[in-house]
Amino acid sequence: MQNHFGHRLKMLHCCTDQAMTNALAEMELTSAQGHILVYLSHRQDAPCPKDIEEVFHLSHPTVSGLLSRLEKKEFIAIKPDENDKRCKRIHLLPKGEACHQRMHEVIQETETRRIQGFTAEEAETFARLLDRATQNMGGTLRHPWQKEEKTT
Repeated sequence: MQNHFGHRLKMLHCCTDQAMTNALAEMELTSAQGHILVYLSHRQDAPCPKDIEEVFHLSHPTVSGLLSRLEKKEFIAIKPDENDKRCKRIHLLPKGEACHQRMHEVIQETETRRIQGFTAEEAETFARLLDRATQNMGGTLRHPWQKEEKTT
């Protein structure tokens, strides 16, 4: 029997994404919007849309649409940069900050559910194998809000 890991991983991702979207529905947010709000809450400075495009590997129109909806729902404010009026900065509003806590709760719930029935050893092996597969494909293991470690 041939293993189809890609399909399995895609299904796991879809289930996880749907669980996140369902949990955030009460705030009228999608999983993608929630992840952007978490990213913003971990930033010391207000990023520009281009930063979000690069961190999340999204197109300009996709980011524009996500940000526009978040602004209409008053989770963020988009304002011109004080030093460069051509650049717009994304500022997290109190409503967006409140989402950050809910996202962390949902992430914890999802993580627990994902490995339900696993022994501690199986969970560790699962994590290690996922990490290795990600690295094999050229991916990074850091969260979008973590800075890349510099090697000397």
